[in-house]
Amino acid sequence: MPSGNPGRLVRSLAALVLVSTAVLPAALELAGPSPFGVIGPGAPADRAVPPHTAQRADARIAGPAPTVDIRRTGDPANRITLVLLGDGYTADEQDVFRAQADRAWRSLMEIEPFRSYQGFFNIRRVEVISPASGIAETESRGRNPATPLGMHFWCEGTARLLCADEAATARYAGDSAGPQYLIALANSSEYGGAGGTGVTTLAGGSPDAGRIIQHEIGHTVGDLGDEYDSAPDDADYPNLATLNADDMRKKQTKWWRWLGAESPDGGGTVGAYRSTNGLYRPTPDSVMRTLGSVYNLPSREAIIEELYRRVRPTDTPVPPPGEVSGRPKLDVRPLPLTGARQLRVDWKVDGVPVEPQAVDRSWLDTAQLNLVPGRTATVTATVRDTTDWVRDEAFRDRYMTRSVSWTVTG
Repeated sequence: MPSGNPGRLVRSLAALVLVSTAVLPAALELAGPSPFGVIGPGAPADRAVPPHTAQRADARIAGPAPTVDIRRTGDPANRITLVLLGDGYTADEQDVFRAQADRAWRSLMEIEPFRSYQGFFNIRRVEVISPASGIAETESRGRNPATPLGMHFWCEGTARLLCADEAATARYAGDSAGPQYLIALANSSEYGGAGGTGVTTLAGGSPDAGRIIQHEIGHTVGDLGDEYDSAPDDADYPNLATLNADDMRKKQTKWWRWLGAESPDGGGTVGAYRSTNGLYRPTPDSVMRTLGSVYNLPSREAIIEELYRRVRPTDTPVPPPGEVSGRPKLDVRPLPLTGARQLRVDWKVDGVPVEPQAVDRSWLDTAQLNLVPGRTATVTATVRDTTDWVRDEAFRDRYMTRSVSWTVTG
């Protein structure tokens, strides 16, 4: 399970301050100093679980919890599993949790690049039953309740920062054959969440829950920083910089490859837009700045690259690469994308390009090849993600391209 950077929690206050006051309920509008004055630069950045949570972790022994695979796109060994867990939902409230969990993952799959790459994810739900309804909300001032996942607001002294006991959550989630991200939903209608650590959190009953998860998962999967003005002045993220566009281009760093490209939201071009905290962001607006927006191009690239660090572009080919006899059909099994564009597959026989019979180019019938009886031929399939959402060609060659070969004996 990707654990994230344990120093990110105090800087991942997505749902806390970036929504415009036009969509914030009046009670949630910020007044007075930003919470970053308390937990921003200078605050401890080496723990993701507050000390009182860690001390209680051993007390939360995971009991039986029904687990449901609600979407399976392929072998878990070559998929990222999103594990949705609930806290503060009693046995009678599991239908509420199921509905809120469905809304969360479906909202995530509505935003690019997750929409196009949703075939890279399996989705699992763990129905954790709480002895009492609800979690420790704002008025609790951080007191950790006796719920299975220990979810509570006022994490690290910030009212709307929502944390979970990561050790307990991991025990309930269980192991997986491949990588997984844990998403914990609190039975609360308050506005809050957190991302960038081992457990991404959100208030399942919040009207903004779908938009919150779109932002928070950007912290967790893409290691993205907040782009709003009151975020800490920490440029250690792929979408934040201390350099202006000219210096970025000269030094060929950060998102220099994207400078001048049209922003996905139609609000301008990728450049270096300075926030009041002194840092530059790639575009005037994005989902890392305002809930309900979209990921800018450097952020999309960062997310896609992180997916490919965990998932190969093909499942195990059939038959397995190596020596085969007869005239078999060779299936390279590229991972599916959603939409018209698919991973490109090129075939060669003894180094000479050939056209496969399959419309999607995913398999080749060697019976249609003019192979000399008794001789061998090397058939190679190369699968490559050609998306223009990635401009780092060295990364594409290393992680987004895979070649497999068979030695076919006639």
